[in-house]
Formats: sequence, C-alpha cells, structure tokens
Amino acid sequence: MGISVDTFFLNPDAQGTLQAQIQEMIAEGILSGRLRMGEKLPSSRKLAAHLGISRITVTLAYTELLANDYLTSRGRSGYYVSENAPVPPSYSPSQKSADTVDWSTAIVQRFSGGDTPRKPRDWRDYRYPFIYGQADASLFDHANWRLCALRALGQKDFAALTNDYFDQDDPLLVEHIARHTLPRRGISARPEEILITLGAQNALWLVAQLLLNKNRKAALEDPTYYTLRDQLMHRRCAIDCIPVDHDGLPPEAISDDTNVIFTTPSHQSPTTATMPMARRKQLLDRAREIDAVIVEDDYEFEMSFLGAPSPALKSLDTDGRVVYAGSFSKSLFPGLRLGYLVGSEPFIRQARALRANVLRHPPGHIQRTVAYFLSLGHYDAQIRRMAKVLHDRRCVIEDAVTHHGLSVAGVGVYGGSSLWMRANGDVDTAAVAHALKDQSVLIEPGAPFFSTENRKPNYYRLGYSSIPANRIEPGLALVAEALRPGQSRVD
Repeated sequence: MGISVDTFFLNPDAQGTLQAQIQEMIAEGILSGRLRMGEKLPSSRKLAAHLGISRITVTLAYTELLANDYLTSRGRSGYYVSENAPVPPSYSPSQKSADTVDWSTAIVQRFSGGDTPRKPRDWRDYRYPFIYGQADASLFDHANWRLCALRALGQKDFAALTNDYFDQDDPLLVEHIARHTLPRRGISARPEEILITLGAQNALWLVAQLLLNKNRKAALEDPTYYTLRDQLMHRRCAIDCIPVDHDGLPPEAISDDTNVIFTTPSHQSPTTATMPMARRKQLLDRAREIDAVIVEDDYEFEMSFLGAPSPALKSLDTDGRVVYAGSFSKSLFPGLRLGYLVGSEPFIRQARALRANVLRHPPGHIQRTVAYFLSLGHYDAQIRRMAKVLHDRRCVIEDAVTHHGLSVAGVGVYGGSSLWMRANGDVDTAAVAHALKDQSVLIEPGAPFFSTENRKPNYYRLGYSSIPANRIEPGLALVAEALRPGQSRVD
C-alpha cells in the first residue's frame, strides 16, 4: 500500500535547503513509525507537484535516503521504506508519575534569577534592531567560512576532527593566536600561557572559579557586564562595585583587601570609555601595591575603526598579574562560542585542568575551522570590511542622535558597535523598550548593567552592528518619540 502524498508538507519556518528538508521529513516519518517498512513512497513527480518544487530536488533527496538505507528502489516500481531502515520502539511510553521531589530543598544553589536579560530570539524579525552583539549576515564571509569548514572535515584533518584532546587545544589555532592575534595587542605569550575557551564568558567563569571564594574579594566596574556580576555572586565572594568615570575604573577607589580586579580598559562595558595610558599604569601600580590579580576583558578591540587602539593592559604587565580574556564572538559571530585566556603558566595550567574536568575542550572541528579562517587571511579581510561598514553606520547614528536631540553618555574613543545613552532622570527605559517592541524597535535597557544599590533606570544601549544604515534614522525617530516627556516615567 502506498503512502498518500497528503502526508507530506514543508514547514515554512524550516531551516536548510529544500532537499535537506525533504530528507529530514521522510527520515523523521520513518523514525517516528508513521512510515513503515515496505510502504511505497509517492513518485518524485507527484511529490514535487504536491509540494510545488522541482522534481530534481525530490529525486536528489530520494537518492540520498537510498544511499543511507532509509529507502530502497524496486526497478521501475518506485521507492519504498527499506527493510534496513531504523525501527522505532514498539513499546508504549509509561504513564508519567507524580514528581515527589521537593526541589526547593534538593537544589542547594540556584543559578537562575540573576540580572542577565534574555535577548529576543526573533530579533531579526524587528525592523529596527538596535541590539548589541549580534551578527549581520550581510557582513559575514559565508563562502570562505564554508570552505574552511569543509577543509577541516577533510581526511588530512581527521585527527583534529575526531581526536579527544582531553586538556589540550588545536596547535594551529594556538599558534596563530600567539604569533598574530596577541602581538597586535602588544602581548607576547607562549602556547603554555594560552587556553582556548567557549567564549569570553566561559573564560571569565574559569577565572572566577580559580581565584575567588567566600573568603576573597573582587572589585568590579559599575556599570558592568551583567553576566560577570551574576557569576561572581555565585562564587559568594565579597563584591565591591566601583562606579566608573569618563576614563573607566578609578584605581584609587579599589580597597586594600581586594584580591581580584575585573576591568575592561580598552572599551569599558557598557559605557565604551577608554582608559588612558596614565591610568592603566596607575591601575597596575595599585594592583601591585595590594597584591591583587587583574582580569582584563578585551572584548571588542578588533572594532577599532576610529583609530588604533591603545596597547592592552596585559602588554604593560611586568609582574604576570594580568589575566587576559579575548573572544572571536564579536568579530565573527556570537554562536561560535570561541575565546581564549592568556596568563602566567601556573594559572593557565589550573584553568586547563578545570576546563578538562567540566567540558574537556572546545570541539576540534570548530577550532581547526577558525584556525584556517585566520591563517588564510579571511578573518582580517572580514574585520576590514566590518570596520568600514560600522564606521559608516556610526556616522549615521551620531547624526541621527543629534538630529533627534538624544543624549549620549558614552561613545568610545576608538569605535566599537554601540552607544551608551542616557534619557531624562525620571524615564524608565525598560518600559520604553517594552513599548517600542510594538513598533518593531529593539533597544537595550541599561538598568541591569548597574549594581543593585546604584541602579539607574534611565540609561540604555543602542547597538548598530545588525541594523542597516538606512533604518537607523527612522528607528531613532521612534525612540526619540517614546522618550518624550510624559511617555514612560519611573514610578
């Protein structure tokens, strides 16, 4: 008995090519038991006509399923579900029993409920997405990334793809970071002083785990990267939130009992302030004076299109007390989840052991793909292309901000991909952001960046990495209208 053509339909929201969607649709039907062994599938002509697609697309999908033994061909009779296709379980699922565990007491530490906000998953559907840290598909080098990924899948790189590195990393990637990436920041490091991480967030987590506990104290910029503050709160250490000024973190405000200092000197997060060279030296002197470790998050140095960035704080470190965190997430794409730590060998040795204990190592194929993308020059070409586009968008957004009378609180000396904004003191930007969603506008409320005792609801951030230049001005017109007096005030 044949399977009715009406059984099949394409999901309009599905990802991938039409051929891949058809393969997935039929394979899922077999795995779920809806399509049974020996049943005949519709002819390629009938299925193509039913789905409104090319017959060759269906034929190629059938051929691939035939090669994988999901289907079998019987001469001119057509395609059938193969006898060797995976057989779904025949048992009926057992009735779910009541959950009798008291999770309120069983869970001894909670990790939800922090300040870290969730960015809308459908942000690409918004017409005016002033959202920070997301990739613009039009700026990404898809073709060369695909070629690098395919090369990393080749037989020559089979070991890099399949081997268990345990606590080690791809030597090609580490070598490129040591010989090309770090020297641009004035940093010299041996492979033993470099660790690949799952993004900068994972790097900061490793640092917090190794250097902080309930008996130690951390100094944190205020405002700051909210996820970092959540991570430190989970360590139950003492946290001293120090207000930043137009030059970043003031060293004289760091208390004598501080053990670890977290800072973003090149591009303060989120105000975008750049720490002058004199203050960087003062910060190093202060850390030396109180014997504290400095953790430098250099999260956006590649986006320095307004001028050459200052050397990293790590490059000025003569004591080995600076731990440096970098990331490819901002310059490539956030879903890559690849970053790195640079520090003294004894520290990296322990960070390597901790990483191995939790997740062993980042996937070898991803590391090798990035290594090829870097070493073949594609990364530098993409950075140059992104810098030009971001510079153009920066000019547009600054003109629009001025035109609509919006107030900038921080713009960054060297570039970046966002502006730190300030509304009138009685405005609640969280309420404004919520109302703007109905007009297809996304902005980022600033309150979560501040410590609880210093929370300021009238700040917000405008990202411009993912919004086309021609939509910036009309989008900011809507923002300005929503911020007019009497629209959204703090209760």
